[in-house]
Amino acid sequence: EGKGAHVITVNDYLAMRDAVWMGQIYDFLGLSVGIIQGQRISYIYDKDAKANPETQEGSDIDKERDELGSVKVEYDYLKPASRKEAYQCDITYGTNNEFGFDYLRDNMVQDISDMVMRPGEEMHFAVIDEIDSILIDEARTPLIISAPAEEAADQYYQFARLVKQLQENEDYNIDEKLRSATLTEEGISKFEQWLGIENIYATGGIRIVHHIEQALKAEMLFKRDKDYVIEEGQVVIIDEFTGRKMPGRRYSQGLHQALEAKENVPIQRESRTLATITFQNLFRMYRKLAGMTGTAITEEEEFHMIYGLDVVVIPTNKPDARVDRPDRIYRNDHAKYDAIVKQIKECKAKGQPILIGTISVEKNEELSQFLTAQGVEHEILNAKNHEREGEIIAQAGRPSAVTLATNIAGRGVDIKLGGFPVDKEDEQKVINAGGLFVLGSERHESRRIDNQLRGRSARQGDPGETQFYVCTDDDLMRIFAGDRLKALMTRLNVPEDMPIEQRTITRMLEGAQRKVEGHNFDIRKHLLEYDDILNKQRHVIYKQRREILDISDKQEVKEKTTQQIIKEYIEQEIEFVVSFHTTTLPEKNKEGEDDGWNMKEIFETMRTIMSFSNEERDTLLHMGTGGEQKMDDVEAREDIITFLSKKADAEYQHITESIINATGGEEEKGKQVVRAVEKGILLRAFDALWVEYLVEIDRLRKGIGLRGYGQRDPLIEYKKETYHMFNALLANIQKEVVYSFYKVGTGIQLAPSVMATDKMTLQGAQKSTSAQGQHIEKKQRNEEGNKVGRNDPCPCGSGKKYKKCHGRE
Repeated sequence: EGKGAHVITVNDYLAMRDAVWMGQIYDFLGLSVGIIQGQRISYIYDKDAKANPETQEGSDIDKERDELGSVKVEYDYLKPASRKEAYQCDITYGTNNEFGFDYLRDNMVQDISDMVMRPGEEMHFAVIDEIDSILIDEARTPLIISAPAEEAADQYYQFARLVKQLQENEDYNIDEKLRSATLTEEGISKFEQWLGIENIYATGGIRIVHHIEQALKAEMLFKRDKDYVIEEGQVVIIDEFTGRKMPGRRYSQGLHQALEAKENVPIQRESRTLATITFQNLFRMYRKLAGMTGTAITEEEEFHMIYGLDVVVIPTNKPDARVDRPDRIYRNDHAKYDAIVKQIKECKAKGQPILIGTISVEKNEELSQFLTAQGVEHEILNAKNHEREGEIIAQAGRPSAVTLATNIAGRGVDIKLGGFPVDKEDEQKVINAGGLFVLGSERHESRRIDNQLRGRSARQGDPGETQFYVCTDDDLMRIFAGDRLKALMTRLNVPEDMPIEQRTITRMLEGAQRKVEGHNFDIRKHLLEYDDILNKQRHVIYKQRREILDISDKQEVKEKTTQQIIKEYIEQEIEFVVSFHTTTLPEKNKEGEDDGWNMKEIFETMRTIMSFSNEERDTLLHMGTGGEQKMDDVEAREDIITFLSKKADAEYQHITESIINATGGEEEKGKQVVRAVEKGILLRAFDALWVEYLVEIDRLRKGIGLRGYGQRDPLIEYKKETYHMFNALLANIQKEVVYSFYKVGTGIQLAPSVMATDKMTLQGAQKSTSAQGQHIEKKQRNEEGNKVGRNDPCPCGSGKKYKKCHGRE
């Protein structure tokens, strides 16, 4: 269909290895291949990348790739490319983290040309290697792009001091019914003078004005001991309905910080989340999704319920010759480790290779030290270097080899009996010894992980054995009946070095694993129920943001223009203000008679948006006075809205002409600048308030569980709260756009967006990047095919010299 396919692997090394290994087939079929890596490094597969005759089809390098391609990456076939070029390929390889971060970054750009993924809201097709590892094991880890909060504490304190010098009705307007505070032209001028800024909306941006108005609101609308109290140097909110204190709750959108500055107590700041998504919602965006793994059947229910995927078991290519022995249970760790050493020596004596699996890096290193102390030579695998590990695993089938591994899933390499490349004599020796012996040093809490370890033995019809050595001190045993089993072994006076080998106990452990798996599934499902709410809201914001980005500066589109979007916002804001003040009971005069609508409040609010002449002010103030207007007088209300809308249009036209004149009077060029200003104001409002919203949502999520103590369903409460919060967010975006446009004036250079920061922190599923580091250090050449000089910039893109970065050794 020409929409591209994503092949997702568990680490950067496998993405490169598979792209080069399979690249020759895809190239033969006329398909292009791209590779995305960490640190925003990207490649395109090119059989002629270095124009080196030694890499051509049938060459020694090509034969080496065919023979050792499952272990070794031939970098000569990788051509450095831009991220966008890698995504334009028919097939793009990469890790789940990188695809997720690129999706989030694409929704943070300020210009559509900076987007790297293919256009369109929906991603098309993904094939996931080790799908259970990515969609289940890493499903609880959200992808987060964050940045340090830029607002310095002294800025809040400064605003808190300055707002006290403003005069009501002259510098600002307070609407107690709307609970809002807005600056007038005079108030803005004073702040520009105090801060030494020519145009606060253009230079300072929406965020600065937003925080000034929050300081104003904190000073004028929130009263100490009524709305909040000070306890132990903290602002504690008082519930307006119950009068009870609500420790731990905080006002949103910078208001709580403004109150802290007002009361001169320490301001609590944290890093801001700029964008976030879970893997569950990321991969459910693909129109078609598929994957492979050898251990999916135990998670069949979750794949179907969460992702709508059916699990199909494919029969083995050859009959399974593996022997799975019952678990051996020991009284303590020391007895278990002694037994493991004894088993290793037995295997080595007859030339049988042995692979020992541990459940964590900590346990891996602990067992490694024990084996070293016992004089047992062994290789270690614990996620420090993926490329080196591929070679270690490939050699783990040599006669008498001892290999210690943490998590064997996602290594991407088969263990060949006899070593790799295969030596026929060694292969036969290992087969005669019983094939690969896999020894699990502890049961994992998931049967699936245990099955991944077992599955390393007896591949493709080869012989093999597996067995787990467990003890009552192991985590799973300790939680489920470990004490009872230890007491039984003591009562029966079982010697420390004598194991219990019972199918009944093995089944009991598997039952315990099923309970833990069910519990973890419930947690993932519960988290998804909450994240689905934010996901719908994220789609709304990103879709509107994308529509704004799609509008070209020349407006050669059939869709809405930026001007139409802003004018719609203006009309909606006018309707809201007028309707609010004309649907409440009319004001009473001194005689107790109706005094008409509160036109003064309408005027004061609208004056903070745009300036009025004395004649316009008088016309507006007389439109709803005299006691003639009633709440159901629709025609009179429409007259007010029409008057204000015409005024807003005229003011809009005046600002547009001012910007055109400021650009030298060239109409076409000026119009493009106007569109750029409009687009900039829209994007900055979306970005600034969305970031604030993510902070609020995170805070709500952390405390919503406490509602359960009040016999309320936290999920229902969360849905209600987020519904109101999201509507408030959309209303605030509209308000910020409207108030900002009329204040920008001729300010062509807008303040940078909160998204435009070079201090981003990426948080996702844990991946080792050392394989990437190693290939840069040892293999990297520049785009011309020459070796990188010690004083040249490092190809990784860090900006450092090669000798100070990846060339350090």
